[in-house]
Amino acid sequence: MIVVAAAALAVVVAWLLTRRSGIVREVDSGPAPVARPVATDLGLSRTGPTVVHFSAPWCVPCDQVRRVVEHVCGNLGDVAHVEVDMDAHPQTAHQFSVLSLPTTVIVDANGRQRYRTSSVPKAADLRAALEPLLA
Repeated sequence: MIVVAAAALAVVVAWLLTRRSGIVREVDSGPAPVARPVATDLGLSRTGPTVVHFSAPWCVPCDQVRRVVEHVCGNLGDVAHVEVDMDAHPQTAHQFSVLSLPTTVIVDANGRQRYRTSSVPKAADLRAALEPLLA
Protein backbone atom coordinates (compact mmCIF):
# COMPACT_ATOMS: atom_id res chain seq x y z
CA MET A 1 0.00 0.00 0.00
CA ILE A 2 2.79 2.42 0.88
CA VAL A 3 4.64 1.56 -2.33
CA VAL A 4 1.55 2.30 -4.40
CA ALA A 5 1.03 5.64 -2.65
CA ALA A 6 4.70 6.57 -3.16
CA ALA A 7 4.52 5.64 -6.85
CA ALA A 8 1.35 7.70 -7.30
CA LEU A 9 2.97 10.66 -5.57
CA ALA A 10 6.04 10.33 -7.84
CA VAL A 11 3.82 10.34 -10.93
CA VAL A 12 1.97 13.46 -9.77
CA VAL A 13 5.22 15.29 -8.96
CA ALA A 14 6.72 14.36 -12.34
CA TRP A 15 3.60 15.56 -14.12
CA LEU A 16 3.68 18.88 -12.24
CA LEU A 17 7.34 19.41 -13.12
CA THR A 18 6.93 18.66 -16.82
CA ARG A 19 3.44 19.90 -17.66
CA ARG A 20 4.76 23.12 -19.26
CA SER A 21 7.61 21.33 -20.97
CA GLY A 22 7.73 21.92 -24.72
CA ILE A 23 5.18 24.74 -24.69
CA VAL A 24 6.28 27.87 -26.52
CA ARG A 25 5.69 30.78 -24.15
CA GLU A 26 5.80 34.49 -24.89
CA VAL A 27 8.62 36.36 -23.16
CA ASP A 28 8.42 39.95 -21.99
CA SER A 29 12.00 40.96 -22.70
CA GLY A 30 11.24 44.67 -22.50
CA PRO A 31 12.46 47.28 -24.94
CA ALA A 32 16.17 46.46 -24.57
CA PRO A 33 17.46 44.34 -27.43
CA VAL A 34 19.97 41.55 -27.07
CA ALA A 35 23.45 43.09 -26.93
CA ARG A 36 24.69 43.65 -30.48
CA PRO A 37 27.97 41.70 -30.03
CA VAL A 38 25.94 38.58 -29.29
CA ALA A 39 23.69 39.26 -32.28
CA THR A 40 26.73 39.62 -34.51
CA ASP A 41 28.48 36.56 -33.09
CA LEU A 42 25.41 34.37 -33.36
CA GLY A 43 24.37 35.53 -36.79
CA LEU A 44 20.90 36.67 -35.80
CA SER A 45 18.80 37.84 -38.72
CA ARG A 46 18.16 41.57 -38.98
CA THR A 47 15.30 41.08 -41.45
CA GLY A 48 13.22 38.46 -39.68
CA PRO A 49 13.00 36.22 -36.65
CA THR A 50 15.76 33.84 -35.60
CA VAL A 51 15.25 30.57 -33.77
CA VAL A 52 18.16 30.08 -31.36
CA HIS A 53 18.39 26.47 -30.25
CA PHE A 54 20.72 25.71 -27.31
CA SER A 55 22.06 22.17 -27.30
CA ALA A 56 25.05 19.98 -26.45
CA PRO A 57 26.53 16.86 -28.07
CA TRP A 58 25.42 14.68 -25.13
CA CYS A 59 21.81 15.98 -25.16
CA VAL A 60 19.56 13.33 -26.74
CA PRO A 61 16.36 15.46 -26.89
CA CYS A 62 18.36 18.20 -28.66
CA ASP A 63 18.36 16.04 -31.80
CA GLN A 64 14.55 16.01 -31.75
CA VAL A 65 14.46 19.79 -31.32
CA ARG A 66 16.85 20.19 -34.25
CA ARG A 67 14.54 18.17 -36.50
CA VAL A 68 11.44 20.12 -35.44
CA VAL A 69 13.17 23.50 -35.84
CA GLU A 70 14.67 22.61 -39.24
CA HIS A 71 11.28 21.39 -40.46
CA VAL A 72 9.43 24.52 -39.32
CA CYS A 73 12.15 26.94 -40.50
CA GLY A 74 12.34 25.15 -43.85
CA ASN A 75 8.65 25.80 -44.44
CA LEU A 76 8.79 29.46 -43.41
CA GLY A 77 10.87 31.54 -45.78
CA ASP A 78 12.47 34.36 -43.80
CA VAL A 79 13.31 32.54 -40.54
CA ALA A 80 16.94 32.01 -39.55
CA HIS A 81 18.05 29.10 -37.36
CA VAL A 82 21.10 29.18 -35.11
CA GLU A 83 22.21 26.27 -32.95
CA VAL A 84 24.43 27.12 -29.97
CA ASP A 85 26.50 24.44 -28.23
CA MET A 86 26.05 25.31 -24.56
CA ASP A 87 29.28 23.53 -23.58
CA ALA A 88 31.32 25.49 -26.13
CA HIS A 89 29.58 28.85 -25.50
CA PRO A 90 28.55 29.03 -21.82
CA GLN A 91 28.64 32.86 -21.84
CA THR A 92 25.99 32.99 -24.55
CA ALA A 93 23.85 30.48 -22.67
CA HIS A 94 24.22 32.61 -19.54
CA GLN A 95 23.25 35.78 -21.40
CA PHE A 96 20.05 34.08 -22.61
CA SER A 97 19.42 32.65 -19.09
CA VAL A 98 19.55 29.05 -20.32
CA LEU A 99 19.43 26.71 -17.33
CA SER A 100 18.47 23.43 -18.98
CA LEU A 101 18.71 21.66 -22.30
CA PRO A 102 17.21 21.76 -24.75
CA THR A 103 16.11 25.39 -24.72
CA THR A 104 14.82 27.21 -27.78
CA VAL A 105 14.49 31.00 -27.98
CA ILE A 106 12.82 33.03 -30.73
CA VAL A 107 14.43 36.43 -31.29
CA ASP A 108 12.76 39.08 -33.45
CA ALA A 109 14.51 41.19 -36.11
CA ASN A 110 15.24 43.86 -33.46
CA GLY A 111 17.17 41.38 -31.31
CA ARG A 112 14.49 41.00 -28.61
CA GLN A 113 13.63 37.63 -27.13
CA ARG A 114 9.96 37.07 -27.92
CA TYR A 115 9.30 33.40 -27.16
CA ARG A 116 11.09 30.54 -25.45
CA THR A 117 10.55 26.91 -24.59
CA SER A 118 12.38 24.15 -22.83
CA SER A 119 12.20 20.54 -23.94
CA VAL A 120 11.01 19.62 -27.44
CA PRO A 121 8.62 22.22 -28.90
CA LYS A 122 5.59 21.18 -30.88
CA ALA A 123 5.94 22.15 -34.54
CA ALA A 124 2.51 23.82 -34.59
CA ASP A 125 3.33 25.92 -31.51
CA LEU A 126 6.69 26.99 -32.96
CA ARG A 127 5.06 27.92 -36.28
CA ALA A 128 2.31 29.86 -34.48
CA ALA A 129 4.92 31.87 -32.57
CA LEU A 130 6.96 32.63 -35.70
CA GLU A 131 4.22 33.61 -38.15
CA PRO A 132 3.28 36.94 -36.49
CA LEU A 133 6.95 37.93 -36.49
CA LEU A 134 7.09 37.50 -40.27
CA ALA A 135 4.42 40.11 -40.97
